[in-house]
Amino acid sequence: MLSPIARATLLAFASLPLVVHAQSAEPVSSSSATDASSANAANIADAANSTSADAPGNVLSPIVVTAQRGAQALRDAIPQTTQFDQQDIADTTATDLPGLLRLAPGAQISRAGGPGSTTSLFLRGASSTQSLLLIDGVRVDSVSLGSAQLAQIPLDQVDHVEVVNGNVSALYGSGAIGGVVQVFTKDGGAHPPRFNFSVGYGSYHTQTQTAGVNGALDQDGRTTFNISLARTKDDGFSSLNPLEAPAANPNANGNLNESISASLRHKFTDKWDAGVSYFQSNNNNSYDNAYGVPTDLNNLYSKVRQVSVFANGKLTDWWTTHFTVAEGDDRSVSNTNGIYDDRFDTDNRQYTWQNDFALAANQKLQFGYEHLDQTLDSDTFAAPDRHVDSVFGGYSARFGRNQIQANVRRDQYSDFGGANSYYLGYGFDITSHWKVTASYSDAFRAPSFDDLYYPISGNPSIQPERSHSVEAAVQYATDALGVMRLNAFQTRYTNLINYVQTIPGIYLAENVGHAKVQGLEGSWSGHVGKTDVRATFTVQNPVDLDSGTDLVRRARRFGSFAVNRSIGGWRVGGEWIVSGPRTDSTGNLGGYGIVNLSARYNVTKAWYVSAQIDNLFNKDYETAYSYNSPRRGAYVTLGWQQQ
Repeated sequence: MLSPIARATLLAFASLPLVVHAQSAEPVSSSSATDASSANAANIADAANSTSADAPGNVLSPIVVTAQRGAQALRDAIPQTTQFDQQDIADTTATDLPGLLRLAPGAQISRAGGPGSTTSLFLRGASSTQSLLLIDGVRVDSVSLGSAQLAQIPLDQVDHVEVVNGNVSALYGSGAIGGVVQVFTKDGGAHPPRFNFSVGYGSYHTQTQTAGVNGALDQDGRTTFNISLARTKDDGFSSLNPLEAPAANPNANGNLNESISASLRHKFTDKWDAGVSYFQSNNNNSYDNAYGVPTDLNNLYSKVRQVSVFANGKLTDWWTTHFTVAEGDDRSVSNTNGIYDDRFDTDNRQYTWQNDFALAANQKLQFGYEHLDQTLDSDTFAAPDRHVDSVFGGYSARFGRNQIQANVRRDQYSDFGGANSYYLGYGFDITSHWKVTASYSDAFRAPSFDDLYYPISGNPSIQPERSHSVEAAVQYATDALGVMRLNAFQTRYTNLINYVQTIPGIYLAENVGHAKVQGLEGSWSGHVGKTDVRATFTVQNPVDLDSGTDLVRRARRFGSFAVNRSIGGWRVGGEWIVSGPRTDSTGNLGGYGIVNLSARYNVTKAWYVSAQIDNLFNKDYETAYSYNSPRRGAYVTLGWQQQ
């Protein structure tokens, strides 16, 4: 039986290739998005068709819901917020969620191999367990490791993604120290059913197939649905560098991923609607183990699943309520040379009741209750079920040029006690385009079951990790250029859970760590004439205060730049992703710059062909020590979308 350190290392470093490259999304020029998670807001489509009328200048802006658990214009969000809509997803060369997040400000991705392998997200320097992933408002993280399988979220099933940077535990509870990534799966539309499919082929013998249908089941568009299927298979490449990990098998590591998403929504009246959403991604991944022998054949069978039933209602002109009953599952079973090793199955059952009260013009009060049941079924160790009862409240308002957002939350855990968190933000509109914001917040990360109960090293007496953050920003927004923002932030971490050696070879989880991350974070999502532009840069100082060294795998400088333009029947674009050097636990990682190109041609209104070249200059680089990254690759897709 492995120690939690060894198990986390193997999983974090194991190569589990998932979806590789093929563009299949149908580009949609839209600055708004329909909310697939009823827990966040009702009638988002109506809000998306309006502008921020109460803000000076009446600047058009995409609608987001994650930054305050309710609909607001992107330009009005006080926390740093990023949205990737359907057009953004279609434009990118990425095919899974980690690839897309490389274009988000403050986000660094570390992969144990190629696209789809086991992946860590470092958002504003926070660790991989300190940023929260939600799928349609539902947790899908492993309660054992304390993090979600990001690489198992293929973009084929995604309608849009929102990323909120910084401490927002006051809105979502444990894990939202670095921020929140919320994935919204595809939803139906008020149009007759439309079918689509695509097939693709490319480097590493990558084969992709997608098919789907969405639309309305009735003429008045009150009942809408979506069904989307995707399959990707590739032969992969050897994820571990044999010069740095001689004990690993040098064979190529292939992958098979199959995914499905579905939704059904019915609007009973103008005030009530209800529905169900479903997402599932299955993987059979071949991976390398740096601690094995060169003849080992390793596989990890994984599943991420989310299902939710929701209802939204407007009880009065000033009171809107949202109910959600959901389950988010994480499954993993490892296999070495045909013999099953460890099994870890997590169930997250979540019940949410949120109420929004319109107190007066441009003032909203929010109150909600959430209950979470977390269970672990494993053949490695046993742990008691976890039950969490949470209450949260929020107040948001605008008074002339002044804007306020205040949130508080109390989470009571059955296994270690309670945790409080809060968020206080202020914004001021200097002119119709210029705005400044400031915020102060407190967040926490609950101990994982490995931290608490793993044999020998688990410590049932440890407490949550804590963080305190301050942030200030200046923003410029116009219809023509989009939204530009510069953030200065500082986050201090205390009570960090480290594994401390008590006797030779024996480690015990203890709350002894301290860290600090200071930085500047810039972003721009907008246009230059007819060219769409997305740019980010981050300069930060991620320091372990106990050792005085940089936090592992966090670069001090990194950024991205993407441009896309429509020319006749063509859509062409490129991405440049750069990172400075980093340290890792077993070696140093050099800086790198990666260039990706893409093109799509609409043969007819229904048929299209797309192609892309990844890593154009064939850069040899690592995002985790000893793990290879994909070299230059070419991919082509043929697709059809019913009009």
